[in-house]
Amino acid sequence: MDKNKDLTVGKPETVLWRFCLPLFGSIIFQQLYNIADSLVAGKFIGENALAAVGNSYEITLIFIAFAFGCNIGCSVIVAQLFGAKRYKDMKTAVYTTLIASGILCAVLMVFGAVCCGGLLRLIHTPGEIWADSRLYLDIYILGLPFLFFYNIATGIFSALGDSKTPFIFLAASSTANILADIWFVAGFSMGVAGVAWATFICQGISCVLAMAVVLKRLAGIQAEGKAAVFSAAMLRKIAVIAVPSILQQSFISVGNIIIQSVINDCGVGVTAGYSAAVKLNNLVITSFTTLGNGMSNYTAQNIGAGIWPRVKEGFRAGVKMIWILCVPVVILYLTGTELLVRFFINEPSEMALSSGMQFLYIVSPFYFVVSVKLVADGILRGAGAMRQFMIATFTDLFLRVALAKILVMSLGYIGIWCAWPIGWSIAMVLSVVFYRRGCWK
Repeated sequence: MDKNKDLTVGKPETVLWRFCLPLFGSIIFQQLYNIADSLVAGKFIGENALAAVGNSYEITLIFIAFAFGCNIGCSVIVAQLFGAKRYKDMKTAVYTTLIASGILCAVLMVFGAVCCGGLLRLIHTPGEIWADSRLYLDIYILGLPFLFFYNIATGIFSALGDSKTPFIFLAASSTANILADIWFVAGFSMGVAGVAWATFICQGISCVLAMAVVLKRLAGIQAEGKAAVFSAAMLRKIAVIAVPSILQQSFISVGNIIIQSVINDCGVGVTAGYSAAVKLNNLVITSFTTLGNGMSNYTAQNIGAGIWPRVKEGFRAGVKMIWILCVPVVILYLTGTELLVRFFINEPSEMALSSGMQFLYIVSPFYFVVSVKLVADGILRGAGAMRQFMIATFTDLFLRVALAKILVMSLGYIGIWCAWPIGWSIAMVLSVVFYRRGCWK
């Protein structure tokens, strides 16, 4: 158990830095999968290919939402049991998650095969990018088992206090994915299909290796008696955390799809600019969300051990840590805006360039706001206060979707961009209020 870390001992600030920094690095590499896809599509194929990959990405977020929910549900329960040193029950939680997630994944693959065409029509996919969008999604759906089981593996590593192992896996697989993207597209002229197959292969190899290490790690943890392979009672406990997380992420994905449909109505140029800028935005938000997940693991272990005061100390340390990380990101996005957008598109149209730059100018200063929300959300989720967590999340989503549809009528695409900071700000206030009221206790 030497690689498993007890998050209930040591100075909270030091513990969180050591635990969360590898998580931060891991999600950077995870996002490189999507960034590499868009980068290679925009540079080696063209603006329409970039728009197609970005357009498809909003639909893939639905599947990612389910994988993320399985990750969080398993991670929080395993962390609580690990903190309480109930190793037999902890193993049962892992096995139960793997079985239930496998069934869920099979259902989603059928759904994806049947419904993706309808979803592309729902978001008003332009005719010139329809075929590439559908092709990308068809290949992506084949790789859903890799997505699910890899996410579960990383959740288990994090629950055991090990954030370094998933970082190593992601660093290797993301680097390989970039090289494979270029090889398949530039070398073999496979177009958007090459982008999708490169991700499929690299994520598949990473998933198999990660699951092998997880099972070996579990076998090395001594428990009294043989753990049950499946437990309905344990599944209910996991579902209490997983289902709200899935609903949260799913509704966010649906909201993003609605926003994408509004953006698509503004033309391919705006869609391409948004596809480039939103990748940069998602890199930051997903990174901060992962740090929030680290707060969930920290909170769950300390609650499992009954050490409540460390949770409040962790909140202060978490905000300090995430703001330190915000500073260089915001400076980069505000000063290097044009270069960053051009990085994704070879000879972008004036509309693609200006719309992407405006998005970053408007949204990036508010990373300081949304980051506080994500730290508070991490504590609420780690403590099982899912009702409050859902209220804050859905408030953000509702405002962003509603304001995007309203403001676009008077401000054009800039009105869509303005919906982000408004939703984040109000939802942040709610999350912090819920945390300070102590409902998570």
